Amino acid sequence: MTRLGQHFLIHQPTLQSIAASVEAQTGDTIIEIGPGHGELTRELGIRNEELRIIAIEKDEGFIDLLKGTFKDKKNISIVHGDALTLLPSIIHNSTFRIRDYKLVGNIPYYITGHLFRTIGELSKKPSRAIFLIQREVAERMIAAPPRMNLFGASIQAWAEAKIIARVPHGYFRPPPQVDSSAIVLVPRGNPLPAGYYAFIRTLFKQPRKTIFNNLRSIGGSSEALKKKLISWEVDPNSRPQDLSIDQMKEMAKFFSDCR
Repeated sequence: MTRLGQHFLIHQPTLQSIAASVEAQTGDTIIEIGPGHGELTRELGIRNEELRIIAIEKDEGFIDLLKGTFKDKKNISIVHGDALTLLPSIIHNSTFRIRDYKLVGNIPYYITGHLFRTIGELSKKPSRAIFLIQREVAERMIAAPPRMNLFGASIQAWAEAKIIARVPHGYFRPPPQVDSSAIVLVPRGNPLPAGYYAFIRTLFKQPRKTIFNNLRSIGGSSEALKKKLISWEVDPNSRPQDLSIDQMKEMAKFFSDCR
């Protein structure tokens, strides 16, 4: 493992499968996060030399290697920096002239949550994103009632999420202690209600408590809150993990409008 917590995918069939899952077309812009040695970058380039690939690598130790490997590939740009801070500026950078783009990457476990928050807050989201992440995190991301959770609610509100492959830890060098999953995100077109993220943080603040008890802190009459929950066909004594994304959006909109 590198000092930045990277584990490099070396299993060729899985690399090929992930590259194919990007569904890249001629002329597409692909932004890769954390290319490392360039294994996936190479696979993407092999599939279509007409792609524009922008690879963002934080570890300075890999920059010369990547630039040397792809020095003859005019369609591949290597950018040194932290994707968590660079991604918004690259997307809106007039030099790159990005209209639509897709994201891909083998993501170090420690930045997963922060990265997905960053993507969720982008005003210009990718048309498609494929990431390798820790299996347990992927399972939480795609959770449905009655196993909904704060992480799943924060991601599924803006994207449809689907696990497309399970990747054993032995497919990486050095191997991590846990297995990974490849997950596809396809952003939804509808904007989120104002205050959605603040609402779900309140809702899941104490997930073992009832929805009614968690939402009482927002204010207002307890009786009015119970009646409103019932009107949404929500049992006031149920738990936050029983709610669907659509229900949470409707509730967030209501409480935002009431302010």
